[in-house]
Amino acid sequence: MSGKVATPIIREIKDNRDELKTLEDELLSTADENTQDIIMNYPTVYIHNWPKKHKYEVYVGEANDVFRRTREHYREIKKKDKWQHNIDENPNASLYIIGHELFNKSFTLDVENRLMHYLLSVNSVKRVHNGRANPQNKYYPSEEFETVFGEIWKDLHNKNAELFPDEQEIKDSAIFKASPFHKLTDAQLEARDNILETIDEALKRKTKQIIFVDGEAGTGKTVLNSSTFVELFCKYRNKKNFKCSVVINHVEQVNVYKDITDKLGISEKYGEAVTGASKFLNLHPDDNSVDVVFIDEAHLLFTEGNQGYSGKNQLDDIVKKAKVVVIVFDQNQILRMDQYWESQMIDKYRQKAIEQGNHIELTEQLRIVADEKTLDWIDAVTKNQEIKPIPKTDSHDYEIKIFDSPITLEREIRNKAADAKSRLSRIIANYDWDYVKGKTPSKSNKDSKAVNRMLAYQKGMRSQFKDTWGVYIEDKKWYAPWNYETKRFLPAKEKRATVDQAWAEQKHTIDEVGSTFTIQGFDLNYAGVILGKSVTFKDGKIEFNPEETSNKKVNRNRTMEDGTKQCFAKDLLKHELRVLLTRGVNGLYIYACDKDLREALIEASK
Repeated sequence: MSGKVATPIIREIKDNRDELKTLEDELLSTADENTQDIIMNYPTVYIHNWPKKHKYEVYVGEANDVFRRTREHYREIKKKDKWQHNIDENPNASLYIIGHELFNKSFTLDVENRLMHYLLSVNSVKRVHNGRANPQNKYYPSEEFETVFGEIWKDLHNKNAELFPDEQEIKDSAIFKASPFHKLTDAQLEARDNILETIDEALKRKTKQIIFVDGEAGTGKTVLNSSTFVELFCKYRNKKNFKCSVVINHVEQVNVYKDITDKLGISEKYGEAVTGASKFLNLHPDDNSVDVVFIDEAHLLFTEGNQGYSGKNQLDDIVKKAKVVVIVFDQNQILRMDQYWESQMIDKYRQKAIEQGNHIELTEQLRIVADEKTLDWIDAVTKNQEIKPIPKTDSHDYEIKIFDSPITLEREIRNKAADAKSRLSRIIANYDWDYVKGKTPSKSNKDSKAVNRMLAYQKGMRSQFKDTWGVYIEDKKWYAPWNYETKRFLPAKEKRATVDQAWAEQKHTIDEVGSTFTIQGFDLNYAGVILGKSVTFKDGKIEFNPEETSNKKVNRNRTMEDGTKQCFAKDLLKHELRVLLTRGVNGLYIYACDKDLREALIEASK
């Protein structure tokens, strides 16, 4: 299709019968013929919305006849278990009706799906009703969808910026990135359909099934999981006593999943559907008491007892509780010895899934917006410990830059974060500096003198951070607090504003350094990576020095299943490097504390 795309037509009215009738009469009597035709005779999309306890609830729908469909909704008002009765009770409820000359059934379904995707990610939205995804494949004229939707959202934003905030703000939110309303790739769609079909058959025949999903960082594992999980609840919403859970051993990702289930009404109907592993096991003491359990990031499960877990293997324990278990796993993201998986420990579940025809591999890189040469460079560093020449490409989508000072790296990241298009840019580092969450560094701490010396060079706001754990580089006279260390300096109002936000979404975290544990599973626009001295360079290869890490759970010996004791510290530090270098969507900035490694990276960038 060529030529300029027409402007969408959006009408906003009070959400009641009288206002709907007034709009209908106006269109029939005074509106121009094109507007009348598009709203009354074309498919349309509509948004019911009403404020409730300082936040909005919304219902998004599409219809061939919006006036008939809206009157059907009004007839449902008397049924108190329906969302519609909220309209009658709230005089501030409003209705947006959206039309366009290109709208057909497929187009409006896509607009409906994208609106639910965006509104689910809006902080001021408490609940999204009609939460079933229905993205469309190719149709005429699907090539115009992005342009048309961009105009629709821009108009809605101009009408109500609180309900329809800036598009970039939405796209940067953690809930947007994990949303079940993403349009899936062909591989993800095939995987989701296979998982749902396997679950249906297993529950009908009462057979135990293991589904195993292998995928590296950025291959869309979480989106596949959330999409399948929500679709399953939609399919079984009327099944009495249906029990389905998501388990993940990552506090921030538990919060993201909980936001999704809360906003879609899943928590309200089914209770606590998203938990960490230990809590799941406490909530479900009986074997086979849960229909389906999705384990996202199964590599984060504990493979031996610790303070919060008294068993021997969390995966073994969880598998006993459910009739169908969906295991999502990435060997390259294990960071702690108590999460280390011997090959035979995980292979028994992978092999079982293969035998049952339930093994899925995700291979397409969906996070990093880069060409194959750039992806190959990151793989060479993080997998093969090789530093190849940094590729010079014509692409402006992804940028790799090497720095000889953390000061200039920080300046660049701050510049990126100041730009609305890349505001989710942060500094992150490997765990080579001490940190004890919830405690203040002791005056006798071995690092405190070095930190205070550096703070003497750093004027202004940095001076207040002298009693915080952080990353310090003494010869460069640079210091910044670790994640969560500066929140206590915020006014109470700003603290409350961060409650529902992931670490990188919080504005004040531009003054902090994110750890591998905090950033694992999340995206940044630009990742400014500081590599401590546990990552070195010798004889043309990247090497790892476990003596330099502050991660006490890396250096411990591990008692293997055969009774021998082994240490896998270098493997875990290698995984840590990969986690850090695969966070940036649009760019990767690196400063290395080890002089030889820094010089090798600078040479590779020439």
